[in-house]
Amino acid sequence: MISLRRAAVWLAALALTAGLLAGCSRERIHQQESYVFGTRVEVLTWDASEDKSRAAVAEVLREFDRLHRAYHAWEPSELTALNQAIAAGQQGIPVSPELAAMLTEAKAIAATGDELFDPALGKLIALWGFHTDTFVPVRPDPAKLAELVRAHPTMADLTIADGKVTSRNPAVELDLGGYGKGYALDRAAAILKAHGIANALINIGGNVLALGSKGDQPWRVGIQHPREPRPLATLPLRDGEAIGTSGDYQRYFELDGERFCHLLDPRTGRPARGTQAVTILITPRPAGGPQAGTLSDAASKPIYLGGDHWRDYAKRFGIEHALRVDADGKVEVTPALHSRLQYGDGIKPAIVVN
Repeated sequence: MISLRRAAVWLAALALTAGLLAGCSRERIHQQESYVFGTRVEVLTWDASEDKSRAAVAEVLREFDRLHRAYHAWEPSELTALNQAIAAGQQGIPVSPELAAMLTEAKAIAATGDELFDPALGKLIALWGFHTDTFVPVRPDPAKLAELVRAHPTMADLTIADGKVTSRNPAVELDLGGYGKGYALDRAAAILKAHGIANALINIGGNVLALGSKGDQPWRVGIQHPREPRPLATLPLRDGEAIGTSGDYQRYFELDGERFCHLLDPRTGRPARGTQAVTILITPRPAGGPQAGTLSDAASKPIYLGGDHWRDYAKRFGIEHALRVDADGKVEVTPALHSRLQYGDGIKPAIVVN
């Protein structure tokens, strides 16, 4: 069912681009695309010269390629080398300063969300077959699944200090797929600013970060409907804001009429149930902590896996702008995000105030 997953991401990107380009001067907007992190990426700049825009975006795309190669979870990379060392029981494993910082931040985010966002679950991801771009729909061996759940690898098993990593649990296998796109958004924003690009939109497979505006109007983006080929809603995205979605329609397979998505619940070892999609909007964050892009990616996972307690998990991260589509298709939204949204036809959300 890979084709279904790719179609969903592509439709989301098409909805986004169509809304951006409609009614605006094509001469003032520059758009460049690539394919990295297993998805389509798109960078748009506004009101910058073509040469300036191309030079800046070219550096962004080179950075995306570097991150993809350096921290790939199953092709040879610094991350796979670290995983091999952990599995072999090595202690005090040297890592690059960047990877040490990423793991430290990911560990803190995981702790805030009760380890529901957990990059230590690489073995579980592989067991379900979601560690490749060409996975085969199959249920994992029940005994192996139970063994991994008992081993309970988490980010809390890691100690990161003085540029070295130690794991007290050899079952830890790191996969930064739920963190890396957000981190890349923040890196892209920094590069564009360094090139003097003040107005841009960065889209990595539906995780989007805005800089500045599109002329006298804010950038406008769409939230993909999890079951239909259309936006559920659209909203303005302001300077420094990022939006991210976790959904069961993005990467999944079906067996015997049952949907198995890539969002795995570490408590059960199985794909999560009870939610079709969660979207969060992150406003600019103070320096010294996770930035808007990173949180738009990583924090959406515990909120999604939190099910009916999704609002509690959003509060833990200080997120006031959040929307959930439950298993039955009911849309729930916080007041702050509701005030920003323009809903599609027939969408009637329930406003959650607690």
